[in-house]
Amino acid sequence: MSHWIAPSILSADFARLGAEVDAVTAAGADLIHFDVMDNHYVPNLTVGPMVCDALRRHGMKLPIDVHLMVQPVDRIIPDFAAAGASYISFHPEATEHVDRTIHLIHEHGCKPGLVINPATSLNWLDYTLEKLDLVLLMSVNPGFGGQQFIPTVLEKIAEVRRRVNASGRQVRVEVDGGIKIENIAAAGRAGADTFVAGSAIFGSHDYAATIKAMRTALG
Repeated sequence: MSHWIAPSILSADFARLGAEVDAVTAAGADLIHFDVMDNHYVPNLTVGPMVCDALRRHGMKLPIDVHLMVQPVDRIIPDFAAAGASYISFHPEATEHVDRTIHLIHEHGCKPGLVINPATSLNWLDYTLEKLDLVLLMSVNPGFGGQQFIPTVLEKIAEVRRRVNASGRQVRVEVDGGIKIENIAAAGRAGADTFVAGSAIFGSHDYAATIKAMRTALG
């Protein structure tokens, strides 16, 4: 699979969010990452479906990669689907019925993803991988941007890549947390193909140069 760079709007300037999304689109982003937090599952509060819908109405064409850090998740999935989400990922700990939530995402026309925290077992994939389009590995503990990458997650990325390859399915392996130019190659070598980057992109002076440097590092 080709490498995808997914700027996270968590680190964007919310006073000019439409312009920020336009800028990273022009800079070569492949999809836009939404970090949705509820001040319940994680200790922070961020954006909801209205922001997703507003950016679609603004004219954003890139796929929207919604990462739900909310509990429970099922109630809000239809709202994000209606607002224009492409991928919707959730944490297995945040739902009573993982299989039902995966089917709910499918039913609303989106591609489902399962999110694995640094200390979450990969056993959740035993009975779900065949139904997923994406596995998102958190390389920080969820809840805040700007954290440092946890190196032990590289082993989990490699194991997920092994499982995906063995399945024969086209499942994207995404990594989120502390990704920057200096470590993106290590995540790529481990098996990731989709890279969420927030402060590394939006905190830089030249979005296009940063995304280009990330692609160069990936080879």
